[in-house]
Amino acid sequence: MVNGITVFMSEARDKQISRMSGIPLFQNLPDRAFNMLDEILIEREFARGENIFSEGSESAGFYIILKGRVKVFKLSAEGKEQILHFVGSNELLGAVSAFAGAPYPAHADALEKTKAYYLQRRAFLQLIKKEPTVVMNMMANLSLRLQHFTRMIEDLSLKEVPGRLAAYLVYMCKQSSCRDLVEIDISKGQLASLLGTIPETLSRILKKMSEKKILEVKGRTIRIINKKALHDVVNGVKIDL
Repeated sequence: MVNGITVFMSEARDKQISRMSGIPLFQNLPDRAFNMLDEILIEREFARGENIFSEGSESAGFYIILKGRVKVFKLSAEGKEQILHFVGSNELLGAVSAFAGAPYPAHADALEKTKAYYLQRRAFLQLIKKEPTVVMNMMANLSLRLQHFTRMIEDLSLKEVPGRLAAYLVYMCKQSSCRDLVEIDISKGQLASLLGTIPETLSRILKKMSEKKILEVKGRTIRIINKKALHDVVNGVKIDL
């Protein structure tokens, strides 16, 4: 019976390590790193709409999203929501704050049922002292996120709303390696908030782009008809929208 339990625990451990190895953050790590990670990872689940952390709360750790989608946002004094970005599978959530020992700078809610690994800050810092290879993978992940934020800030500050929308569609197309179809997996209100506008303005621009045969909109599916024209909008070429 003891041997049976031992075998079961070994198989469960191997399955857990195999699952971790499929996460880009943990790829190409030595077995000893997986063994250490297995000891500190805490699996958590969040229901749709559940708050994961709030702006100003203590960042005692960070998350790696396994499945689901998380909305990161700020609230104005009047309660108006400004979406900053969305975090999906295999992405980090709250890592920068945790490393800095600073409070979370925004709110994070689960958009759908979400599973995540939680890593306590102290335990993770102890791990990387022993196994620094983990940090190299994490730095690459954070660098990609920083590039995304830089582009987003540029789009919001320098582009008009049509340019922001066009840049978002081009970005989504690259992310999913699409040819001409983009699936919008968030509501129109959430997309408008992400782009720094209102749903009515977003609807008007989508209608204009459809009339000019740049896009074809069917529900949450957008087909890019004229990629050159879309890129022109991104680059600020004047088109009557």
